[in-house]
Amino acid sequence: MISITGFDQTGGMMRNAFVTGGDRGIGRAIVEMLVAMGHRVVFTYHRNEKAAVRTLKEIGPGKAECYKLDLRDYTRIRYLLLRLKRKGMVFDVVVNNAGILGRFRTIPTITRRDWDEVIAVNLSGPFYLMKWLLPLIRKGGCIINISSIAGKMGGTVGVHYAASKAGLIGFTFALARELAGSGIRVNAIAPGPVDTGLLTPQQKRRLSRLALLKRVARPEEIAHAVRFLIENEYITGEVIDINAGRYMD
Repeated sequence: MISITGFDQTGGMMRNAFVTGGDRGIGRAIVEMLVAMGHRVVFTYHRNEKAAVRTLKEIGPGKAECYKLDLRDYTRIRYLLLRLKRKGMVFDVVVNNAGILGRFRTIPTITRRDWDEVIAVNLSGPFYLMKWLLPLIRKGGCIINISSIAGKMGGTVGVHYAASKAGLIGFTFALARELAGSGIRVNAIAPGPVDTGLLTPQQKRRLSRLALLKRVARPEEIAHAVRFLIENEYITGEVIDINAGRYMD
């Protein structure tokens, strides 16, 4: 676990946010949006330390704090959250964004290792995180889980990915009900394909043809939905679909 930079802890009440996988793609767009809203952000990354450092530098000093974290590691998650608790951190917004696609496979070729890894990161990771992070969320705060269109209609990656994202939607519904009495809202976003730099030109063309708007989403468009869910305090237990009309076909 590597802390790359820290907050200036002086001053009055701070609005803090926690984002997993904030070093690139959708996560980075969410981090930048939260900073623009006035939040100070703790974000995690898994392997790409250079991207994490670059994100911190471009955001500017004192606005974000970053830690290396493997969401499969329950003990490390607990250690990080206890460390943040000792620092007196309390959060208004939590975004469970980090996830992996896994390898594109059909069920006969999906190995036990493929299945376990995708479920561990995409579904068990948010569960592990919320077990230790819940006491650090302010009353009136919100939790936003980044699911996928695959969690509602299967997608094209494979059953391991679809199951993990469908599970995250069920997790969202159950947690929203469980936390309603504490004033913490829980919602999910289910994007279609997003241009995070990982799609090949051929994949982008194929996926664009499936959308009514004939393009894939930009990371900033997913971040905009996160902002909407933060600002609207009468939404909980919902899934926001961002897929350019895919369900209309």
